[in-house]
Amino acid sequence: MSANVLIFDSGVGGLSIVSEIRQLLPGLPLQYLMDSAAFPYGTKADDFLIQRILSVCTSAVRELNPDILVVACNTASTLALPALRQQLQLPVVGVVPAIKVAAGLSSSGQIGLLATPATVNRPYTDDLIREFAPHCEVRRFGSGELVQWAEDFIATGSVPAGLQAHLQHWLYQPRPLSHVVLGCTHFPLLKPQLQQLFPDIGWVDSGAAIARRVATLLGNQAERLQHADSAPIGCFWTGSQPPAPGVLHYLQQLGLPGDHGQLQVTEFSYT
Repeated sequence: MSANVLIFDSGVGGLSIVSEIRQLLPGLPLQYLMDSAAFPYGTKADDFLIQRILSVCTSAVRELNPDILVVACNTASTLALPALRQQLQLPVVGVVPAIKVAAGLSSSGQIGLLATPATVNRPYTDDLIREFAPHCEVRRFGSGELVQWAEDFIATGSVPAGLQAHLQHWLYQPRPLSHVVLGCTHFPLLKPQLQQLFPDIGWVDSGAAIARRVATLLGNQAERLQHADSAPIGCFWTGSQPPAPGVLHYLQQLGLPGDHGQLQVTEFSYT
């Protein structure tokens, strides 16, 4: 029987990770869990979030029995990865801002970190910059607006009209940035719009690296899954509101049969 992977996020952001894993390993069964009842994480206190993430993830692992847990949320990863790895008896893959990659790509040393307000100010982020980009000037921008715009884009297809005005000054003043780290998994969902508006900027995220890490953890199974037919995807959520039709449509586009085919959509009640 094939391994299966659980991808966890507060909202739709983890779909950017689902997409990368699906592209690399189409034959891998995936389960996507949105903690919709607590969205957005960026406005919540750290202590609350740590307890929440532990409760939801441990319950989901117990009920859904995945082989690997991917915490596809920068906020959750920077807060709860050590505790999750201590409590769970399976590999836990986290997402951290790709500071190292951007620092290696930039010839000017001018790089940006675009993330949630909480992520840009965490000591964990300071440590990443000190370790991997000491030779760079790293300009940070915490944006809660982009999180909601990404949610709206997936839910309804609405392209954020204020995207250019929101970022223009930060990207180019006082010096132009060469590369920007998308330090929230929601943000790569807007990458086509960002690339169209700002084609001279290199946009960097962690999605492909996370997919490769999952393949490494799967060992000998990975090669078979790379060439297999599309496997089932399950979509789970917390709270009373089911995912928007746009979320289900997005998952349908990842190689699933039409008419919901192998897409399981289920409310998740955690204990």
